[in-house]
Amino acid sequence: MFAAIRYRSMSADLSTSNRFPSTRPADPSRRRLAIGFLNWAHALDHFVILIYPTVVIELQAAYGRSYATLIALSTASFVAFGLFSLPAGWLADRWSRRNMMAAFYIGCGLSLLGAAAAPSLSALAAALFALGVFAAIYHPVGTAMIIESATQRGRSLAFNGVCGNLGVSLAAGVTALLTAALSWRGAFLVPALICIATGAVYLRLVPDETRHRAARSGAADVALSTAVAATMFGLFVVIALSAGLVFNILSVSLPKIVDERLGGDIPLLAVGGLTTAIFLCGAVAQITIGRLVERVPVHLLFAATAIMQFTGVVWAAHARGVGLLIALAFTMAAIYAQITVNDLFIARYTADAWRGRVYAVRYFLTFMISGVAVSLIALLYGRGGFGLVLGATAAAALGFLVAVIAIAFIANHVEKGREPQPLPAE
Repeated sequence: MFAAIRYRSMSADLSTSNRFPSTRPADPSRRRLAIGFLNWAHALDHFVILIYPTVVIELQAAYGRSYATLIALSTASFVAFGLFSLPAGWLADRWSRRNMMAAFYIGCGLSLLGAAAAPSLSALAAALFALGVFAAIYHPVGTAMIIESATQRGRSLAFNGVCGNLGVSLAAGVTALLTAALSWRGAFLVPALICIATGAVYLRLVPDETRHRAARSGAADVALSTAVAATMFGLFVVIALSAGLVFNILSVSLPKIVDERLGGDIPLLAVGGLTTAIFLCGAVAQITIGRLVERVPVHLLFAATAIMQFTGVVWAAHARGVGLLIALAFTMAAIYAQITVNDLFIARYTADAWRGRVYAVRYFLTFMISGVAVSLIALLYGRGGFGLVLGATAAAALGFLVAVIAIAFIANHVEKGREPQPLPAE
């Protein structure tokens, strides 16, 4: 009987740890406020970085340049979005996560002001580069802050992901609306003012947490051997690069894919609205994943979302008309579901004291490849249209699938090794 009670107790402890526990906050209201600002920041981050892919359609008429030429102007912005996540994560862990988030809000706002006032395309490209530098702060810093503050990691990360998805979703529609009402410069100006105002309020309401840095845990939820950790790291390099290609190619080119392959001569506002609707499907997927992670092992969910993503990209590559919209909606649901699971997977195997730097590496790889993604769109679209672009995206999705299956297999072995075995009867 003693052996059975001991086994049940150990199983209960393991079950609790599998639901991603975290320290309960000493001041819940303060942490809820901080998480609220982080959710809003995630929405703004994806919104501001995706203003240009919709504005570029208007710039074609204003400057008489081709889509391939104009979309390439944002390459430096997307490279900076990945490159500067490394120093952002390091500074946040060594200095202050809160102050880095303040720099995110105000820096993005000033960069958008520069874009709105740009007198030439070269000045616009420089402003977009600065925007990429400051927008790079959010993911390594904000994600680590969410994990640190959350009492239910799955749901908190899922809702935070939904907020980011809303930023992506609304970028095309709101930008198209602002462009129609105020010109393309107004599409940059309005978000600029919102970012700067938010930064000022954030500095006033959210205190600096630097003094709490020493209390961050140095132990991960699941300890790994050196060999297993090195193998997982190698696989995550492949995962980050391939996921970055799939996410960025589709995010950047989606408005133009809808514009060109849906059929018929549809106005820019309709393109923005349909693009928004497709992105919103990702929000539904993230809410669902946030609940499923409490019931299904995270490595199994990771594998399932990778299979869905590959299937969706292949489907979209061969679809037209209404079928294309359905295929793109399915693909976006899979993409955003895997992003949430990816972050939860990292959180489970990384100590809080190192999460800022680990997420910095993950997002450095994911978003650095975005510069390659923009260049690939320009190159492949110029040579074979979106059939060739989506074919290359499917190849990247296949690489992601293979790496995720491998890491899920390793994680399954690790988790089974942690399961307590029944003690022999005495």
